[in-house]
Amino acid sequence: MTTGSNAPTIIKRKKVIAGGGHHGGAWKVAYADFVTAMMAFFMLMWLLNVTTEQQRKGLADYFSPNIAINRVSGGGTGAFGGDSIFSEDTLAQSGTGARQPTIGDRPVRTESEIAEDSAAAAQVAALQQIEDILLGRGGESMVSEQALRHIITRLTEDGLIVEIFDLPDAQLFVDTTLEPNPVTIEIAGVLARLFATVTNPVAITGHLRAQPLPMRDDPLWDLSTGRAAQMRQMLQTGGLNPQRIVRQTGAGDRKPAVGDPTAIRNNRMEVILLRADI
Repeated sequence: MTTGSNAPTIIKRKKVIAGGGHHGGAWKVAYADFVTAMMAFFMLMWLLNVTTEQQRKGLADYFSPNIAINRVSGGGTGAFGGDSIFSEDTLAQSGTGARQPTIGDRPVRTESEIAEDSAAAAQVAALQQIEDILLGRGGESMVSEQALRHIITRLTEDGLIVEIFDLPDAQLFVDTTLEPNPVTIEIAGVLARLFATVTNPVAITGHLRAQPLPMRDDPLWDLSTGRAAQMRQMLQTGGLNPQRIVRQTGAGDRKPAVGDPTAIRNNRMEVILLRADI
């Protein structure tokens, strides 16, 4: 019997892989950085889409700490005691002034501004009503159909302009004189009655068509001025207060209404019911 052992010797060899599996974990860090960058990019795109210009300016100031004074706040206990020079509340009370106060993005309107807007709207409504009555909108016109052919109106910043013009078969004045035809007298009487319902000032301008041949002594200036004066007299005869007529002018042939300066359409009178604040 032998005393030694015949058991085989087992040698274990351990395989060491340098860097771990799948080339290590550095790729995970790189991927995390990439995802973070993409999230920040999409967040930036979203903010640009949903914010206003003022809000974007505030965000830009927030991420610019190197700016000492921004539109939002000044900070610190220096000369302004923590207030920005652009403060909307505190510095306005200290006498340095501020912009008009706002509610959100809209400026706060003062009582005087609201009153002015209401008065302007009331004036426009009154002028519109006179225009509707004159032209017979929604009812019967105050002038005959023959007279209505001579009239066009327009609302402008100056007021209500009533333009009365010649037609090829019907003129406002007899030939080249100051004598008005019956249709002109009718229109002037209606305007006087309509204008008496308000207190706005009135202006009158006479216009004429150009002559086919130039003349040495141009009579158009005097004739247009004379016809404006004739219209003023007819309005006063119709009951318009003379004190309300603030301007009477003759423009000759200098402001034609159509492209052809010699067209009869340029023979016209403009009676303007001015805005009360002009």
